[in-house]
Amino acid sequence: MITVNDLSRKVLDAQYAVRGKIVIRAQELEAQGKKIIYCNIGNPQALKQKPLTYVREVLSLVEFPDLLKSEENLKGFHKDSVERAKFILSKIPEGVGAYSQSAGIPFIRKAIAEFIEKRDGIKVDSNRIILTDGASKGVQSVLMALLKNENDGIMIPIPQYPLYSATLTLYGGKQIGYYLDENNSWQLNEKILTESIENAKSEGVNPVALVIINPGNPTGAVLDYENIKMIINFAKKHKLSLLADEVYQENVYKEGAKFYSFAKVTDDLKETDVPLFSFHSMSKGYYGECGHRAGYFELRYIPNDVFDQFIKLQSISLCSNVVGQIATYMMVAPPEKGSDSYDLYLKEKNGILNDLKEKARILGEGLNAIDGMYCDVPQGAMYAFVRFELPEEKGVDVKSMSEKERREYEAKRDFNYCMALLEETGICVVPGSGFGQMPGTLHFRTTFLPPKEDMQSLVDKMRKFHLSYVKRVIG
Repeated sequence: MITVNDLSRKVLDAQYAVRGKIVIRAQELEAQGKKIIYCNIGNPQALKQKPLTYVREVLSLVEFPDLLKSEENLKGFHKDSVERAKFILSKIPEGVGAYSQSAGIPFIRKAIAEFIEKRDGIKVDSNRIILTDGASKGVQSVLMALLKNENDGIMIPIPQYPLYSATLTLYGGKQIGYYLDENNSWQLNEKILTESIENAKSEGVNPVALVIINPGNPTGAVLDYENIKMIINFAKKHKLSLLADEVYQENVYKEGAKFYSFAKVTDDLKETDVPLFSFHSMSKGYYGECGHRAGYFELRYIPNDVFDQFIKLQSISLCSNVVGQIATYMMVAPPEKGSDSYDLYLKEKNGILNDLKEKARILGEGLNAIDGMYCDVPQGAMYAFVRFELPEEKGVDVKSMSEKERREYEAKRDFNYCMALLEETGICVVPGSGFGQMPGTLHFRTTFLPPKEDMQSLVDKMRKFHLSYVKRVIG
């Protein structure tokens, strides 16, 4: 009989807080009949965001092309959706049930290149684009390739999306955490970056890459142009590859804020010495097509023989799922102005983004007004990383604790807080310790994906719970 002790230590040590113990308990409570508001993960359609009509019309026709044989079957479909489905099928006459080329279907890679060129005003080589099962698979491929041995380290933001820490644990690399500047809207700080990399080197770690998430998860921050320039120059100085996680690039809400891709800024700087891997996905933005696992990554300033190894890695999995590839095509080649479905597409797109902007405001302003809670209005993405204060527990001397003891104590405190929030209100959030946080602080991450009409109620429940919980701690 196999036991847990027979499994890889790396698997046992990997942690993924977004779907951890609190979420398991939420599912148990839901099975018992309790209403749960899942704010633990960026899964828009699970929280009543409707899929875009254009996407689902085209995918329906591509999945079941027999519908195209009869005008009667096509009643209710937009004309340009039908034309787009016919075009796709002309490019893949074997249909969606056959493997594609390992890097992805050529016309879709070309469409992605045109999308980036239009977005950034730069030249893009479609042969340096690889389609993946969501951005996560692309991230994992790059991390696997860059980690030569267990002393190689990847710089990741703290707080971070736990895909990075979990993957590093699985692949045996070292995590080099760098704190984001909470007092400066979660921007990156060169002094902190320098301290982090120097500390890692002093401990025998070999830094090979720097991860940036922009717009931020879990922070909701949007990096400004000058901050991105600083990051690129830092990477060049320390001979680091850059991993730019840009899956929330359409989710920018703050007036005056703007998404700048790392591809654009490196091109502006004429900087060709910094290897760049940029990731995008259809799971986020205004699409929310998480279940289709659709994404890609672009490689820039990478030698041909290095690129060949990434193609080999992708070929080991044969190819990414073909329906996901087509969904990615929908993302980068939406209806054109003047087409039959354009007005509806634009209405649905703007409706989703405007809703997210308003929900970010309701959440940010509402939580920041609670005594002992601190939350800027999220500038982008789908999340807020909320700081909360709790009085010290009686008989606990934090000052006498070691750094490890204090981290464990704080992790226990934010876990217990989030578990109690779930049990008492049905609101499922993720403890800040699952993402990393500055010692001496407590946080939780929440999405602002529930329907707009429910957001104020959610804030009110959090206020009532927090004030009650603090009183209990005081005793």
